[in-house]
Amino acid sequence: MSKPAVLVCRAVFPDIVDRLREHFDVEDNPSDVVWTPAELIQRLQGKAGVFITGTQPIDTALLDACPQLKAVCSMAVGYNNVDVPACTAHGVVVSNAPDVLTETTADFGFALMMAAARRIAESEHFLRSGAWSKWSVDAFAGTDVHGATLGVLGMGRIGQAVARRGALGFGMKVIYHNRSRLDAAIEAELGARWVDKEALLRESDHLVIVVPYSAASHHLVGAAELALMKPTATLTNIARGGIVDDAALAQALRDKRIAAAGLDVFEGEPSVHPDLLTVPNVVLTPHIASASLPTRRAMAHLAVDNLIAALGFGPHAGHPPTALNPEAL
Repeated sequence: MSKPAVLVCRAVFPDIVDRLREHFDVEDNPSDVVWTPAELIQRLQGKAGVFITGTQPIDTALLDACPQLKAVCSMAVGYNNVDVPACTAHGVVVSNAPDVLTETTADFGFALMMAAARRIAESEHFLRSGAWSKWSVDAFAGTDVHGATLGVLGMGRIGQAVARRGALGFGMKVIYHNRSRLDAAIEAELGARWVDKEALLRESDHLVIVVPYSAASHHLVGAAELALMKPTATLTNIARGGIVDDAALAQALRDKRIAAAGLDVFEGEPSVHPDLLTVPNVVLTPHIASASLPTRRAMAHLAVDNLIAALGFGPHAGHPPTALNPEAL
């Protein structure tokens, strides 16, 4: 009896792909070519399942063209690249990889925020250019993190992990805005106070954005919101590109309407708005917040667990551990 066929869209750790080969006829992508939507559809012909990252688009056109597809399993936690209702309507189960990247992403978000606040990237570029000739009292003087007000926009797992680092590690006052308030016990544990969005923007010394991307959150922070922030404040985005209006942010940084920013995600990435590349007071990283080796391996393992289970194999057969739409089964 032939094995079901699955597709792995990007280069992944070979030993983890080998777990799929135990159950499936696997087509993988060790050369890590980024396929166009048309190429992806072509490669999905005859495939029952697909292992994706956070960038491959899974929409109605693809689902219509790939009638044998039954499972879409992502190693990312965000899934704005997947039309989940359309998958459900087509009987395709979708899974993501929550939890396993929470602490690593929060570590990175906090590091990025600190790098922006303390002007680490600016000062490194200055040193590397050979411009450093003497010590000065105010050279690259930034803003303090300890004891400052940390604002968290989006208080899910990662937002709470960032808040915990700020409150317990740096004695920060934590405020947050979320669609719904946390339980009182969690607020007490974090020392966190819910405020409305406008108050969050006005009061934060360091704003960290951790909301999921959706049509409703597109340009959630734009020129009007940036104008509410303190001129000494920093903004850090580890959520998704498009939540912040990058053009408006670049202008605010250039005009010193806010002090600095740290960005790991960008609208239209891997393209970066050219204005962000010309302002010195921003730290830019290429979507690597979850990129510790143990965490990336854990994300890939979870996607494999889901794909194996979704297609009826393994100890969780028929019950993918982190299915987003189990009713599709």
